[in-house]
Amino acid sequence: MITEQLIREISNEHLEGTEMFLISVKVSTSNVITVTIDGDHPIDISDCIALSRHIEGKFDREVEDFALSVMSAGIDQPYVNIRQYIKNIGRDVEVTLHDGGIHKGILLSVNEEIITLKEKTTKKGKKTTAAASEEGTKISFSEIKQTKEIISFK
Repeated sequence: MITEQLIREISNEHLEGTEMFLISVKVSTSNVITVTIDGDHPIDISDCIALSRHIEGKFDREVEDFALSVMSAGIDQPYVNIRQYIKNIGRDVEVTLHDGGIHKGILLSVNEEIITLKEKTTKKGKKTTAAASEEGTKISFSEIKQTKEIISFK
C-alpha cells in the first residue's frame, strides 16, 4: 500500500545531502501521488524528474498502479518550511496572523522562533517604509497563519 509516510521517506532519502527539501506529499485513495519540493536555490525540471524516477523505481506498477506528479513549490504558495523563509530574505512578503492581522514588508531576518519585517505603509497612494521601528517588526512563528511572497510586476 502506498502511503504518504512511505513517499515522504523515499523522497527524503533522495533529497538528503542536497539543497532541496520536501514541502508536501499527498496520496489520494486512487493512488494519485503529488509531491512538492523546494530548494535553497531554484528548482528546475531535471530535479523534479530525478525525484520522480527515484520514487517510481521503488514501486512495481504491476503490483499497485499509481499516478505520480513531482513539482516545485509555486511562487504563489504559502511558505511552510523555515528554509523557504531564509531563502526569501530581502523579498516583499505578506504575513497573515492567526488573529486576522496582516503585515506587509521586506523580510529582514529569520531564526527558529521569529521573523523580522521592515513594514511598509501606504500614504497618499505611495508606498513608504514605516519608520516606527528601526529594528523592524518581529513576529513569532506561533502567531503566523501563513506567509506569501508579494509578486510585483514593476
